[in-house]
This record gives sequence, C-alpha cells and structure tokens, in this order.
Amino acid sequence: MFMHNKRLMYTVRVSEPNPALATLMLEQFGGPQGELAAAMRYFTQALGEEDAGRKDMLLDIATEELSHLEVIGSIVSMLNRGIKGRLSEAVEEEADLYMSLNDGGESHTTSILYGGAPALVNSAGVPWTAAYVDSIGDPACDLRSNIAAEARAKIVYERLINVTDDPGIKDALTFLMTREVAHQKSFEKALYSMQPNFPPGKLPGHPDFADKYYNMSQGEGDAQGPWNQGEQWETVDDRDAQAAVDGGDGGASVNLTGKAASTVQAMAERLASDPESDPITGADLGVGPGAGTTTQART
Repeated sequence: MFMHNKRLMYTVRVSEPNPALATLMLEQFGGPQGELAAAMRYFTQALGEEDAGRKDMLLDIATEELSHLEVIGSIVSMLNRGIKGRLSEAVEEEADLYMSLNDGGESHTTSILYGGAPALVNSAGVPWTAAYVDSIGDPACDLRSNIAAEARAKIVYERLINVTDDPGIKDALTFLMTREVAHQKSFEKALYSMQPNFPPGKLPGHPDFADKYYNMSQGEGDAQGPWNQGEQWETVDDRDAQAAVDGGDGGASVNLTGKAASTVQAMAERLASDPESDPITGADLGVGPGAGTTTQART
C-alpha cells in the first residue's frame, strides 16, 4: 500500500521559468535512465524477490525513486510555469510567444502538447516505455543491471547540472545525483552478500572456454590489459583457432528424415539460382548516369 506525503523529499527552488531547460529535465522524468524507469524496475523486481532482505531493499528504493520522480517533475513544472500561463491566457503577440517557446534554439512542442506539465517523454519527446525495464528475474543479473542503471542516471544528472546556473535547481539535482551513488552502494552490497554471485545463474560455464580471450579484431590498435592477459587468460590470436573451436568442421547441419528431407530438397530445387543466367532486369531498362556496367550495355 502506498501513501503520499504532500511534502517533497527535497525542496524545489527554481529562480525563474526556463522552458528550454524544462525540456532537458524531461530526460530524468520519462527517459530510459529516468526516475520512473528506475521505480518500475525495482518495484517489479521486489514483487518477484524471494529473499526478504533484498525484497525490502528493492521496495524501499523503488518508493524513493517515485519521490525522485515527483522532485524532477516539480522542477519541470516550475520551469514551465511562465509559458503555461502565457499560452493559456494568450497574453502575448504571436511573434513574442513564438520567440519565448523557442528560446535557446529548442523546439518546445511539449509546451503545446502538454501545456507545460511534465510529460512521460524524454528530452527528445520519445514516450516512456516499459522496454526501459530490463529485469530478467535473477538477482545476480538484476543487481548488476541496477548498479549500471544508477551509474548511467548519475552521469545524466551531472550533465543536467552542467547546463544550468540556477542554484536551486543545481542543489536539487545534486541531491538526486547523490542518491544514485547511494543506491549503487546498496545494490553492490546486496550483490556481494550472495556467495557465489558469478557467473549468474545455476549452470557453470564450460571449462574449455571460460578462460579464453579471442583476439578477433587484429591490426593497429591491438592492446593488452587485465581484460585479456595474465594468469586468468589464454589469448587466442591464430585465426584458424578462432573458428570451429569445438573441434568440428564449423558448419551448420540438421538431421532430416523421410518426408521432411524430401520437402526441403524439393524447395531447394524449385528456388535454385542459375549461375549461367544473366537476364536483363528493371535496373538495366531504367539505366541512367552513374549506374555502372549493366547487362543491357554489354548486349
């Protein structure tokens, strides 16, 4: 059960309206790294969690993310407050209103479509989607994904902080950014409280391939580091050794018997290409400058 407290988790103080900045702030309202995506990711994970401690943590953080959504949405609303009134009451001439809508070189369709209210879209106007929630139902996977999601959100907040000189907004954004750091710590502690936690899942990796590093991109720029050298790794540079690593012929086959085999053979014969054929095609008939050599030109 959820209960709403009318006080924001962090006080929002906006110096002056700025619809251009409001559009950028939507990235953390309805974007892939935003607060709604985070809240839904952790809430749905919590519902399926069997461990009491992780379940409680996920519900706590999911609920906090909803409070962050309220903070960032309030910032968007306050930044749009001026244009909202001007649009509603038509107090400006057309040219002046158009200029204010496009202040800073941005196209503020959100002002027209949503009347200045925060919309569940990102800064480019792309609608929020549940596809942003990438949970897979395994704690070792989901906690790693959560850590990465919080890290990405922190970077977006850093960028938003860097594009405004409004001290109140910077203050609120710094709080939100810092909470991303705190959540990363919680998720990582929860991950490492599970032993073992790598690799994810129950089945072990095949020992013949777990320590191999295949140097598939060779040439100038080849580099070595702890990701591909040292006692943990056997680096494979030989191109021949990078193919058919199972010891087979590197082909693809399937056993077909009876009617299935004859049906596939009939289909292959019906759809076979004639390598001796070189018919005149539509490209030949419509040839123009720059087409290169065509069948028609050779006949």
